[in-house]
Amino acid sequence: MKTRIIGAIVALVLAALGAFVIITYVRGADARAAEGMEMADVYIVQQPIPKGTAGAAVGDFVELDTVPTKNLAAGQVTDLEEISGLVADAELLPGEQLLVERFVDPLELAARGDVVIPDGMQLMSFTLPADRVVGGQVRAGDTIGLVGTVDPDEVGDQEDVVNPITQFAFHNVLVTKVQGAVAVQANGEADTETEDAAAQPEQNSGDSIMVTIALNAHDIERWVWFTEGEAASYAQMWLTLENDKTVNTGTEPVTGSNAF
Repeated sequence: MKTRIIGAIVALVLAALGAFVIITYVRGADARAAEGMEMADVYIVQQPIPKGTAGAAVGDFVELDTVPTKNLAAGQVTDLEEISGLVADAELLPGEQLLVERFVDPLELAARGDVVIPDGMQLMSFTLPADRVVGGQVRAGDTIGLVGTVDPDEVGDQEDVVNPITQFAFHNVLVTKVQGAVAVQANGEADTETEDAAAQPEQNSGDSIMVTIALNAHDIERWVWFTEGEAASYAQMWLTLENDKTVNTGTEPVTGSNAF
């Protein structure tokens, strides 16, 4: 009996020793293989990166790792600043190396009709004359501002006193689609257009353009107020084309008392 127990103990010790020797050998082999091997830093995707994700936000989805240079994919991102101002062209999956070619200009994505709608936003469309839509220069993927003018009635000696107020009501509104809508012909009849405005670089002042935008629920209500007012000749609205360097500070409501 004692002999069997001693034999079992010896077997366990030898098995443990063998495992230790094998692990030590493998680690040594890895170290020897790595000797003289050139290594490089690369960003590896840790969590799925949704299509349309801004390059500036990618840092939350990746980690910097070191791999042999022979395993590097061409065009790897070495500095996250390289993709600043760009967006993911497709969903990126965990384990992928972060590559510059997987990111594109937001306008390129928009030109394919792939404008990503931010979570919680809703889409709505409205129509304005071309001269109020920056002459038709607005494209899907752009951000726009809205300047509105209202004519509130004030109590005065006359029945109504008109004192228009003009003010920026919105900034940084995402445009998801732009379409030519109605072109007014010389005979006054309407000629319906269906092509995207991107295919109509030249717009007449009498042409109307349909713009689709993304807003949250309350801002949808506010925008519709201006749009309905336009139809009722109560409010007037103009769009501005903005970019990442646009300065929107220093504005204030303009009335007849401070317009000049």
